[in-house]
Amino acid sequence: MRPGMVERREFNYERHGTTCLFGNLNVATGEIIAPMLNETRTEADFAKNIEQIIATDPLAEWQFVTDNLNTHLSVTLVLLVATLCGISHAGLGKKGKRGVLKSQATRRAFLEDETHRIRFVYTPKHCSWLNQIEIWFSGLSRRVLARGDFRSVAELNAAILNYITYYNTTARPMNWKYDGTPKMKLGERMVN
Repeated sequence: MRPGMVERREFNYERHGTTCLFGNLNVATGEIIAPMLNETRTEADFAKNIEQIIATDPLAEWQFVTDNLNTHLSVTLVLLVATLCGISHAGLGKKGKRGVLKSQATRRAFLEDETHRIRFVYTPKHCSWLNQIEIWFSGLSRRVLARGDFRSVAELNAAILNYITYYNTTARPMNWKYDGTPKMKLGERMVN
């Protein structure tokens, strides 16, 4: 790169692979807990990630805030939560046929059940309630991934985990508030 020139990649750029990061923000502390790097992000991978988080404090009550991605409403996740909450699988039904496992709606109702010590809170569609983790991912992207040159997936994973370790040493809960008053009206300039 030189001043005034557009950024370019060399013609012999070689991609060495990708990784999937399951980033789990503890909103009470601001830390990333039990991060999981994996080749895929299937429903089994998501359930494994949830299991790893719960293993950090196995007897605690857990509330997970997540979006409506189908892997967040899976049969695998329901079976995991049932097992960890001591609920028999016998009464859960059959996927696509009956009971809790019948559909995403029935699985969602089970996973949201406030009587379970492990429960999920699903954000409304098209909302931005997950801004805190998105802000964290933006920081990871700017500080580690942008212009990164990694010779292998293992090297990429190590860089991500090193950043998480560093980040957690200074992590604090995000202090952001919205008082409910609009900051601007349609057709007006921004008013603070």
